[in-house]
Amino acid sequence: MTFRVQAAVDQRGFDVSLSVGPAETVAVMGANGAGKSTLLNVIAGLLHPDSGKAELDGKSLFDLSAGRGTWAAPHHRGTALLAQEPLLFPHLNVLDNVAFGPRSAGYSKLEAREAALRWLAEVEATDLQARRPAELSGGQAQRVAVARALAADPGLLLLDEPMAALDIHAAPLLRRLLKRVLAGRRAIIITHDVLDALMLADRVVILENGRISEEGPTREILQRPRSRFAAGLAGLNFLAGEVTEHGLQAGGLSLYGQHRDLPGPLPAGLPGVAVFPPSAVSVFLSEAHGSPRNAFPVTITDLEPHGDQVRVRGGESGQLSADITPEAAADLGLAPGMRVYFVIKAGAVAIYPA
Repeated sequence: MTFRVQAAVDQRGFDVSLSVGPAETVAVMGANGAGKSTLLNVIAGLLHPDSGKAELDGKSLFDLSAGRGTWAAPHHRGTALLAQEPLLFPHLNVLDNVAFGPRSAGYSKLEAREAALRWLAEVEATDLQARRPAELSGGQAQRVAVARALAADPGLLLLDEPMAALDIHAAPLLRRLLKRVLAGRRAIIITHDVLDALMLADRVVILENGRISEEGPTREILQRPRSRFAAGLAGLNFLAGEVTEHGLQAGGLSLYGQHRDLPGPLPAGLPGVAVFPPSAVSVFLSEAHGSPRNAFPVTITDLEPHGDQVRVRGGESGQLSADITPEAAADLGLAPGMRVYFVIKAGAVAIYPA
């Protein structure tokens, strides 16, 4: 059965409707303040919305429709929350920490112990069962927290940036672990990391200003973004504007481009977006001519290393990027504040409906 939630929190400008299939992992992404934590807290029962309803496996978590006003307590929802910090009980050893979840769900002491041992084995932490949380590394503690969250067999697992507090060595290990244990389970993961979305999620939801601005299969969102945030995740330049016969009019910029993945050209006048990779952008000190290509002036805001390239940022707030070789940057004498031309061939610019 599908999990469904619709909720509005008026004071925060939050109004979201979301569904998650029985064996689906959805990554919820967005800038700080977009509403990601609000969504998770509403589902977990930690925040009371002004209106809405939610249902998990045929059971109502809350229904604030007129004349109803039902609200299930957090521990009666069939959900489990895995936060940035493990939040293990310091006075209990690892085994008792993991057994706490199933015990709270009504398992007998023996059943809870068996479930705890099974999940400790699943996360490769059986040898840690007698330790207290203070004796664990960050990565070990988060693995134990995963076992505790899943030991009660929740209908929906909620993950709030579970890799955020881990170092560069522990995070990849936990990501691989989650990929394995989430297979066939229903989960929502809040993350800022595009790797989490690529490795763990079947679908991505982009939140902006308390609303869903974009959603779809993970690779589709990253390959054909229709929001500035998603384009940033994919490392692409993004311009929004109005479709023209040959491309897009974005403010004072006229871009030539190609209408991608469509049966025919988009009608002129529709809202549209243009995306193109920084690697397709060349930098010139004077306007370059040629057809068909785009050339427009920008003021350099930043120069920064990007792999074996130099990323040149320009335009308002540095929203456009070009990747060039260090030799080219040196030959051009580039520096912040310089006025240059970004040049992109029309074939490298993809135009999509907004």
